[in-house]
Amino acid sequence: MSRPDWIVLVATLLGMIAYGLYKGRTSRDLDGYFLSNRTVPWYMLLLGIMGTQASAVTFLSAPGQAYTDGMRFVQYYFGLPLAMIVVCISFVPVFRRLKLYTAYEYLEQRFDLKTRTLTSFLFLVQRGLSTGISIAAPSIILSSLLGWNIFWTNIFMGGLLIIYTVTGGAKAVAYTQQAQMIIIFGGMAVAGFMVIHGLPAGVGMREVLHIGGKAGKLNIITTGFRPGRGFDWNDRYNLLSGIIGGFFLQLSYFGADQSQVGRYLTARSLSESRLGLLLNGLVKVPMQFLILLLGVMVFAFYQYHPRPVFFNQSQVEKLAHTKYKDSLSALMTRYDAVEKERLSGSGREVELERAQADDRATVKRWLDDPAVSGDSNDTNYIFLRFVTDYLPVGLIGLLIAVIVLAAWGSIAATLNSLASCTIVDFHRRFSREPIPEEREYRLSRWYTLLWGVFCVAMAQLAYNIGNSLIEAVNVLGSMFYGVILGIFLVAFYRRRTGGRAVFISAVVVETGVIVLGVLGKKGIVPLGFLWLNVVGAVGVVLLSEVLQAVMKKPSI
Repeated sequence: MSRPDWIVLVATLLGMIAYGLYKGRTSRDLDGYFLSNRTVPWYMLLLGIMGTQASAVTFLSAPGQAYTDGMRFVQYYFGLPLAMIVVCISFVPVFRRLKLYTAYEYLEQRFDLKTRTLTSFLFLVQRGLSTGISIAAPSIILSSLLGWNIFWTNIFMGGLLIIYTVTGGAKAVAYTQQAQMIIIFGGMAVAGFMVIHGLPAGVGMREVLHIGGKAGKLNIITTGFRPGRGFDWNDRYNLLSGIIGGFFLQLSYFGADQSQVGRYLTARSLSESRLGLLLNGLVKVPMQFLILLLGVMVFAFYQYHPRPVFFNQSQVEKLAHTKYKDSLSALMTRYDAVEKERLSGSGREVELERAQADDRATVKRWLDDPAVSGDSNDTNYIFLRFVTDYLPVGLIGLLIAVIVLAAWGSIAATLNSLASCTIVDFHRRFSREPIPEEREYRLSRWYTLLWGVFCVAMAQLAYNIGNSLIEAVNVLGSMFYGVILGIFLVAFYRRRTGGRAVFISAVVVETGVIVLGVLGKKGIVPLGFLWLNVVGAVGVVLLSEVLQAVMKKPSI
């Protein structure tokens, strides 16, 4: 990057840290540290909810997802508006009336201690692991741009984030997310403008949509049905999986995931909590649509500009120092010649595209060689490569700052929620003596720090995860969200079912969901990951009903 880009990047990030430290001043107790004294207005709540859900994974990986697979990923969010309505009706009033710190406190009142502890533990496991993936996203940016070691980059990125999260708590998170989302929306709008600006004269949005449609990238609605084969249960993104599976996943995320519950518990009133959630349900789908559309725009852009054989340049350079050095040189020469002919409009586009696809597959095969130990998935680098190759000086620093800030907003909120569950559901609950408020406040900051360190450690494992990051996060969440949601559904809607039945059901079904997820990843069981949320939730409800009938015990 150029010096002006560095100035923009560093100034933006340091300014955000300073702003968080300044705004993070609050009362030195749990209510101030975790819930911002319940004083957040609805518009800050809306931005906070969106900032927690839309991490750097969204802005870094989603355009690449659309570039490679089209826009069908937007169907993943189709169940969100309905989920927001259910959360506002059933979840929010209960949590606010009981003045809870965590959603899982309610489960002890409704069931028993072991059910509360199990559910909180499941949240801590899945959210701690997925946050590691979220930290890896901005680390990928810096390591790719600067050639930094990914290990030290993760530590650097995580360390900067932890500073204001530990210091300011929920108040710092709320105020920084507000500023972050404003900068993010502005930055992505600038990126979209620059894509159109970089197209040849006479080529505009109409032509971009035509190119995207012709290439199958505008597959916004897909049914999942295959001619002569019926419904494909292994298809990850389609109308049914998005509405049904997405509904269950989003219902669990916003109704039973403390990283979101903790956001709307900070609101000034029940009505403001509901308003923030309902507006999120209306805004999120169009927002995700536009982010994916940006990926289609980048795809169209590369029809008129040279595109690399592999978007992660650091991996190409890695191959250049292996046994494939000479073969790579010959492949690059051939690829560049084909690319030049493609851009000249020779009329052999289909044949040339096929030849380039073969070259890309060859590079990926070399990277998969154990002797190379490379990363053969470059989906997460497509948008980043466009930014660094084609945006003017200054805007590169801004767009990279946008992606980093998106990561910080999501991760900061998550660290805050991980610490709140640890101190409230475990430390305070199992402490033999009452803990003074000042000591609880200090312990909360220590737990925030420890979870930050844990998530940075997990980020080291996410670098070669083998998926686009946005898919990896959602696959991991689907392993746990359904079961967690099932426990809350029983709590709210099956009043005669007791704690013992639901606890046993949760353990059994969670084991089954993990097995299904592993078998699905290996292709043994044809089941897309969104359906795991349905299996988990419905499985807990049905099995607990059966067990309760067998046990014949009254509700607890």
